[in-house]
Amino acid sequence: MKFLVEPGGSLTGSVRVPGDKSMSHRTVMLGALAEGTTVATGFLEGQDALCTVQAFRDMGVTIRGPEQGKIEIDGVGMNGLKAPADVLDMGNSGTSIRLLSGLLAAQPFDSTMTGDVSLQKRPMGRVTTPLAEMGAVIESDEGRPPLHIKGGNTLKSIHYEMPVASAQVKSCVLLAGLYAEGRTSVTEPAPTRDHTERMLRGFGYEVDCENEVISVQGGGALKAATLDIPADISSAAFFLVAASIAEGSDLTLEHVGMNPTRSGVITILTLMGADIEVLNEREVGGEPVADLRVRAAPLTGIDIPEDLVPLAIDEFPVLFIAAACASGKTTLSGAEELRVKESDRIASMAEGLTRLGVENEVMPDGIIITGGPISGGEVNTFHDHRIAMSFSVAALRATGTIQVNDCDHVATSFPGFAALARGAGLRISEAS
Repeated sequence: MKFLVEPGGSLTGSVRVPGDKSMSHRTVMLGALAEGTTVATGFLEGQDALCTVQAFRDMGVTIRGPEQGKIEIDGVGMNGLKAPADVLDMGNSGTSIRLLSGLLAAQPFDSTMTGDVSLQKRPMGRVTTPLAEMGAVIESDEGRPPLHIKGGNTLKSIHYEMPVASAQVKSCVLLAGLYAEGRTSVTEPAPTRDHTERMLRGFGYEVDCENEVISVQGGGALKAATLDIPADISSAAFFLVAASIAEGSDLTLEHVGMNPTRSGVITILTLMGADIEVLNEREVGGEPVADLRVRAAPLTGIDIPEDLVPLAIDEFPVLFIAAACASGKTTLSGAEELRVKESDRIASMAEGLTRLGVENEVMPDGIIITGGPISGGEVNTFHDHRIAMSFSVAALRATGTIQVNDCDHVATSFPGFAALARGAGLRISEAS
């Protein structure tokens, strides 16, 4: 499937983007291991989250829905999972395979996880290394999926100094720590999204956070919870940039998750001159939520502060589009993590920007983008949902039609993206 996006247009009205992907994954994982029935609304019905749902169904958990964002999970308790009859297919979801590695390493049964072509290229050593320290036995294809996890091993607690700032690695170790003997702790080199810590507390499990050290005591229990999952700021980011760059735009994004470990995209856009107003701030299920009103504004290139990089790691593809529309140069460094996402996002975006006539210089850990005219043209997505949506947004400032190839993967995180964007004013259509 391709997106064809005509140039021009502006974005107006109000939209609510789908629910937070990180929280949707964790709702299923923690709800499945809890005692009682967990009920959540706002659940993301994207392919990634549905892979997590299917994995737990395959391990004997009864899950009703999701239907119109509502899901009910009958928890089986910490030790109630059953051996799956077959390989667990994680699709395109790095979150699913990395977090589940921590949980499955502690189970009494063997299991195997695989994924699609993109996932099978992603490095898993960053989670299998600390898990091996804890006593897990995991075989892989030279550090990549499929992962074969040997059951029946008693895990021991560790203190793990994370070499990279990764919420997935942190979460994997903490989830394994729920089953380990003693206290498992993690030190992160820079703050990363803290949904796991917040949601563990929401499910009644104590988590200690002190001086960059996060720890859990093994052997506790999870209690079922009722959740209203906020809209995903990573999905909202496409509309934040779109309304910022399209003349005459005035758009409100409703019920957006404003977790401080995720809101780097707002800070970066504001530094560039974006007009973003935070309204109706509130807290839902331990997570801060707000409505965001964004109006078109002239953007200026900046040197992106490195301390903001982990707080906006998933939003950089569309921030590159903001940079292409800004006056002057935008420089990103300290972002080598972008090279091991669903695609090498630095290389993928650089190729597309070059095809559209945007001057850029690639560095090992980032990119320099010089703002200027954007031409029409054809771009590839490299099977990466965020690349596809980012170049769709670029058409708002393009001089000709942009054809975005291979957009099927958009459904992993944002089902209905084209329809919602079209309703807001993006001149987008789908073609086979």
